Amino acid sequence: MAHTFEDLVQMQRAADEAHTAVGQLQDQYGPPTRTAWTDEQQTSWATAWRAWRDLADDVQAAVTEHAKEQGTLRHQVEADVKKAARHPELVAGG
Repeated sequence: MAHTFEDLVQMQRAADEAHTAVGQLQDQYGPPTRTAWTDEQQTSWATAWRAWRDLADDVQAAVTEHAKEQGTLRHQVEADVKKAARHPELVAGG
């Protein structure tokens, strides 16, 4: 499935939000090596981590596909997507 650049930016934002959610759970629960997490906490964290991983995998695959379709360097597409997702004020027209 072909993705537009804006699709990639939205996918990256979703992956970033999921990553933030994982970090928030870790902050809330504390280090598991200091305080044992409950089964519910383990499940919540693992679910959030899988969601982040899946979203990150999806955006990486879409970036690769987009770069190939556009005939551009993959690392440049990835950098442009991350910049647009995380710092829209730095992108022309943003």
